[in-house]
Amino acid sequence: MKELIRVERVTKQFSGHTALDDVSLEIPRGGVYGLLGPNGAGKTTLIRIINRITAPDKGQVWFNGHLLAPEDVPNIGYLPEERGLYKSMKVGEQALYFARLKGLSRAEATARLKRWFIKFGIESWWNKKVSELSKGMAQKVQFIVTVLHEPELLIFDEPFSGFDPINANLLKQEILELKDKGATVIFSTHNMSSVEEVCDHITLINKSKNILSGSLDEIRRSHGCNIFEVDFRGPSDPLREALLKAPCSLLDSSASDDEALENQHSSSLKIHIPKDEDIQSIISLINDTTSLRSFREVIPSMNDIFIRAVAGEL
Repeated sequence: MKELIRVERVTKQFSGHTALDDVSLEIPRGGVYGLLGPNGAGKTTLIRIINRITAPDKGQVWFNGHLLAPEDVPNIGYLPEERGLYKSMKVGEQALYFARLKGLSRAEATARLKRWFIKFGIESWWNKKVSELSKGMAQKVQFIVTVLHEPELLIFDEPFSGFDPINANLLKQEILELKDKGATVIFSTHNMSSVEEVCDHITLINKSKNILSGSLDEIRRSHGCNIFEVDFRGPSDPLREALLKAPCSLLDSSASDDEALENQHSSSLKIHIPKDEDIQSIISLINDTTSLRSFREVIPSMNDIFIRAVAGEL
C-alpha cells in the first residue's frame, strides 16, 4: 500500500459553517505532503480530524490500511500553529514531561533530548524557564518534542512561524532528514517558496473544498502556459521579424540590440507557443536565424498557481 493516509469524502460543520465539504485525498508514505490554502479554508480542521482531536460529520479517514483509531495517535507527531508550552516550567523538565506522555522511559527520553539539544545548539536552555525564551526559541523546543518519539506520521502546521531565515532553513533540513529516514510529513503553510523546497505532493483547499491535488512537479508543469524563454547572441531584429511570421507571440525582451551587440552578451525573448506541435519547428527557425544559446519552458511557481487557483483562474 503506497499511501499512509486516505481521506474519503470528509465533511465537517461548525454552527452552520461548513469547514470541510466532501474532501478526499491520499497522502503517500515516506514523503512531504503540502497542505495549502488561504486562511479559513479548512486546513487546520482537516489536520485536527487526522489527529483525532475532532471527528468528521461524514466520511472516513484511513491510516495504514485501517480506519483511523485511538491506538494510532501515538504514531502521530503534531506541531500545531498555536504553541502549547507551559511558561512557568523549565525547558528540560517540560520536554521530559511531554516525552514521557508519548511513551518513552525517563532514561530514553533524556538521552534523546540531550542529542537533539546538542544538535540544535541549545544545551544551555535545559534549566531556563520557557518564559525566558523568544518565540523562535520556544518553537525549536516544541519541534524537538514533536519528533522525539520518532512517529510514523509528522504534522507541522506553519512550522516556520517566528523563525528567522537561518533557523527556518535549519528546520527545512531537519524535515527533509526525517523524510529520508522514512517518516511521512504533512506540512501546512502559506510560504510557497518553502513548499517548492520540501514538498513532493500537495493539496490545495479553498472554501472548504479540495480544488487541486497531485505531484508538485506535475502540477507546476501541467499549469504552464506554453511560455518559453529564448537566450541568444546577436541582433534581435532578424529574430523578431522571423518570429512574427511563425505560429507564436512575442512577449518581452531583455537588453537592447545595441547593448547586446556592443558587449556580445546574450539577449533573451519570451514567446508564447499555443500548440505543442509547433515547438520543434520554432526552435529550428530560431537556430537558423540567430546564435541560439538556450530554449526553456517557463514553469509557473507554486505562488502563481496558488493565486490563480484561489481566484478561480485555473
